[in-house]
Order: sequence, then structure tokens, then C-alpha cells
Amino acid sequence: MKKSELISAIAEKAGISKVAADKALAAFIETVEGELKAGGEVSLVGFGTFKVANRAARTGINPKTKEKIKIAASKAPVFKAGKAFKDAL
Repeated sequence: MKKSELISAIAEKAGISKVAADKALAAFIETVEGELKAGGEVSLVGFGTFKVANRAARTGINPKTKEKIKIAASKAPVFKAGKAFKDAL
């Protein structure tokens, strides 16, 4: 499902216009991004939790040259599905 299809589905199920559904989806994404940037997490009971995982620096190997390389520490967004969401699938 692409973003436009998601917006259409939200609009139909909520009984709102596609413009309103697009604004609601954009606001949701912006809010989640802002909270994760601030170091928090977003928990939707029954659906799941969005949070940031810290990945430690490590040593990797370039598969082409077999040379060891340093991989810097990084942060990555993570979604952990809730029990009700898992059970629904």
C-alpha cells in the first residue's frame, strides 16, 4: 500500500475528505518524528511503540577488499508491534 492508497483508506473509514486525511497523517508522522528526535518514545496501546535504538560503534569488513573498517555509532528508529496488533495478524 502506497501513501496515497493509505490516505484514501483513512478518508473512507473515518468519513472525512482525502485532504483532511492527508493532513492528519502528516501531523501524525511529524509528531512521531519530533518526539523521537527529542529522545522520547510514542506508545500506542494495542498497536505498538516507536522508539530510537542506539547502535554502538563496531568494526566491519569490506566484502570486496576484506579490509577492516570502522562503523560509527548511530541511532535508528525502531517499531515494536504490540500484542493486540500481532494477534490480529
